[in-house]
Amino acid sequence: MFNQEELQEIETLRKRYPEAKAMVLPMLWRVQEKQGWIDDAGMEAVAMVCDVPKSHVWGVVSFYTMFFDKPMGRYHVQVCTNVSCMLNGGEKLYAEMKSKLGIGHRERTVDGTFSLEEVECMGACGGAPMIAVNETFFERVTSAEASDVIDSIRSSNTIPAPKHIVQMPELSPAANE
Repeated sequence: MFNQEELQEIETLRKRYPEAKAMVLPMLWRVQEKQGWIDDAGMEAVAMVCDVPKSHVWGVVSFYTMFFDKPMGRYHVQVCTNVSCMLNGGEKLYAEMKSKLGIGHRERTVDGTFSLEEVECMGACGGAPMIAVNETFFERVTSAEASDVIDSIRSSNTIPAPKHIVQMPELSPAANE
């Protein structure tokens, strides 16, 4: 599963971690980066490298929402519907994204461009409601802005830059950078 360069990276990782099983998360990241999701063969390879049972690797993959156990879209859209986001329109935002993309939770569009996921919390409650596309966060996003993000991706095949959100307006501009 791993080429020569990746095997060298694994050896570098071994030097950083006292026990092989501590490498499960970074190894899963590498598998997912390589193929876009983590299949059975990927889990078996990680289990072998980390000297843990495949069931342990599956437990990690199924626990963390950052890992995908099936193919997702090139642009993975996550919409937070946890308390802060829910109170600020997150559920409505999620319903609108489902409608716009024509897919539901952990589904992907027929062309494989987008996938959608309703998530519990992305750790940005002060910026509610929020969405993320891959690793780009859009805070205090309106329905129109979320729709514009999708339209922008469709037209340019790139994720637009999020607007800058001043988290603490009472502080100086430099403190909010």
